[in-house]
Formats: sequence, C-alpha cells, structure tokens
Amino acid sequence: MSLRINDVAPDFTAETTQGAIRFHDWIGDGWAVMFSHPKDFTPVCTTELGTMAGYAPEFAKRNVRIIGISVDPVESHHKWKEDIRIATGHAVDYPLIADKNLEVAKLYDMLPASAGDSSEGRTPADNQTVRSVFVIGPDKKIKLTLSYPMTTGRNFAEILRAIDSIQLTAKHQVATPADWKLGDDVIITAAVSNEDAVKRFGSFDTILPYLRKTRQPGA
Repeated sequence: MSLRINDVAPDFTAETTQGAIRFHDWIGDGWAVMFSHPKDFTPVCTTELGTMAGYAPEFAKRNVRIIGISVDPVESHHKWKEDIRIATGHAVDYPLIADKNLEVAKLYDMLPASAGDSSEGRTPADNQTVRSVFVIGPDKKIKLTLSYPMTTGRNFAEILRAIDSIQLTAKHQVATPADWKLGDDVIITAAVSNEDAVKRFGSFDTILPYLRKTRQPGA
C-alpha cells in the first residue's frame, strides 16, 4: 500500500556515510527531510545534493534534519561527494543512506518487490521512481511527499516554504493560501468561529463565507 500523509514513516536501520542509524532514533524529537536518488554519479541528482547542502543552515533553523538516500553502497557515496563539491561548491555534511539492497526504496514504495535485492547492474532508468521527498514530523508521521521525474531537478526553496507552512499550521488553527510565504496573511480554519477568531487573531477579513484571512500569527 502506498504511503500517505499522516501515515507513520516506516522505521529502518541502515548504513550511511556517517555510520549506522535507526531512522526514528536519528530523527529524534525534531523534523526530518529524506530525499531519494536513483543512482550515484547522475547529473541532476549531483546538483540537488549540492543545493541541499547549501540550504542546510536554513533547515537547521527550522529544527529539520536532512538525509539523502541513493541505491548504491557507502563507498560509492563518499566518492560521489567530491564530485558534488566540485560541481556545486557545497560540501555534503549530512548523511547519505546506502540502500544497495533496495530495502528502503521498497519500504517507502519507491520500487516494487520485483526489483530484486541488489543495486548492482541496475541503471538510473531502472530506479527512476526513487525520486521522492518525505517531510516527517516529530511524531514520526509523514507530513508531505513529493515525487519528481529524473529530468526535473527539485526546488528545495519550495520544500522549505512548505515546511514553514506545515510548522505554522501545526501550531495555530490556520491554513496557508496558494503561493504563501512567511509573513503573508493566512487563512482561518473552519474549526474557528468568528468570535474565537477575534479572540485569537484580533481581526480578520471575510473574503467569502468560508474564506477568512488574517495576519500570520507571530509575524
């Protein structure tokens, strides 16, 4: 069965470029982003891993740990890291999971059971569905998933923006409109009455009977 938002992210143990981890323990009491790659030494993924390294301080500000995964062994990951630094100017200091037996890719429904149990001999095209992003909350539940084709590089600024929304709306009874960014007005959820909205937010604008906007809490 496919993983859905609010499903518990499957736990696993794996080798990484920073040693063995148990995933839920590694997440701890914060947030996490896991993003996957079909194979080491692929061009689009090389740019993505470097870009993510450049954004690492922004994720840290939000108490979000980042981890990559590729269906190749640790030794290959370490060699790839130098190419990433040369190509992007950023050093990959976050861990990369080695999924040479395809266990995590299958656990997260990125590859079918029929894919076998080894990354050896498999091409990027064989693993092209291993191109997903999972945002996981402190409760170990999946908050967001995104999947990309191999030819389309991921937008990590958008992932940060989505995390800002997810963290804000987890704390307050609000939602965020299309193209929202930090500091923009937010939507008051239907669970909040007009009377409560005044108490909570001070004032609001009624655009439609079911669409009320107010200033972002804390902005």
